[in-house]
Amino acid sequence: MTRRLKRIVIKVGTSTLTDNDGRVDREYIASLTTQIAALRSEGFDVVLVTSGAIRAGMERMALKERPKTIPENQAAAAIGQGLLMQTYAELFARHDVTTGQVLLTSEDFGHRRRYLNARNTMLTLFRHGAVPIVNENDTVAVEEIRVGDNDNLAALVASSLEADLLIILSNVAGLYDTQPSKSRSARVIPLVEKITPAIRAIAGEAQTKDGTGGMRTKVQAAEIAVNSGVTMVIADGRRPNVIPDIVAGAQVGTKFVPREERLRSRKRWIAFGAAARGGIAVNDGAKRMICDRGKSLLAAGITGVTGSFSSGDLVKILDNKGNPFARGLVNYNAAEIEKIKGKRSSDIEGVLGYRDFDEVIHRDNLVLGA
Repeated sequence: MTRRLKRIVIKVGTSTLTDNDGRVDREYIASLTTQIAALRSEGFDVVLVTSGAIRAGMERMALKERPKTIPENQAAAAIGQGLLMQTYAELFARHDVTTGQVLLTSEDFGHRRRYLNARNTMLTLFRHGAVPIVNENDTVAVEEIRVGDNDNLAALVASSLEADLLIILSNVAGLYDTQPSKSRSARVIPLVEKITPAIRAIAGEAQTKDGTGGMRTKVQAAEIAVNSGVTMVIADGRRPNVIPDIVAGAQVGTKFVPREERLRSRKRWIAFGAAARGGIAVNDGAKRMICDRGKSLLAAGITGVTGSFSSGDLVKILDNKGNPFARGLVNYNAAEIEKIKGKRSSDIEGVLGYRDFDEVIHRDNLVLGA
């Protein structure tokens, strides 16, 4: 595996970073930074996506339980993020590795320019030999602009950077065929070649008090990764030499196999980066043309519009049962589409008084998948 890899994203969760007493484990972070520094010395570009800011803040604030309000969590994150970065910077410096802090929210992925700016910042850090250390910006993020968990954040970062490998370091050994807490015979699934409903069904919720994710979010992250052409591995973060072993191709944890062809940059952003602003319902004929023949969405196939959105916004495309099956950037706003739905393209000008586009969503701005 080593020869083909160039860019690696590594995510470590709060439960992996902390010791049995719930304190940030400096000794573990020292081991983590040593493994990553070794990759850097071999010429790899490496991004570290880290949780733990709120936990570090709680420790300094002498809080025994995680705060329950948004302002208290943001205060803990504000204190803890600096402490966490200081720890990483000091331990990476032992290996003459420079670090750069990158704090993101979902809005940074939802706006194309901000998405590209974040990507370009990390690429520039690579050129200067630095390791970008990424976390969600918990000091400002409220529910509507949160990515939600660092598993999905790591997958979005890996997708935006066209990474070759995403490693999710967890407190479990991988994806089990059944929940270990419910069955002693549970076994780690070594290879997932396709994420099926059965795979989604066996993914559980978070099992630790400090974590925001669980196996469910890791499988969601895997869907982003593999559809972006990124191999993903879930592994026990406390396993000795876990990172170099995975990079060397050893069988460690659960490996998710990527699609052979990765989506182009713009389509990856459409598929995973932005939040949908509304929905467009279509008939069976339009769905077949989009799914089977790779065609654009025309007004004639539209049966309904939901939400309020502007031209250029991202929307979901729904079938006649209300199930989303594609996403795309619209050429007309919601009110305009409501007026031209069911009409031929040649009729648009007669209805609106103008016809800027024949297509409501051009196939170049459309991606299959919910």
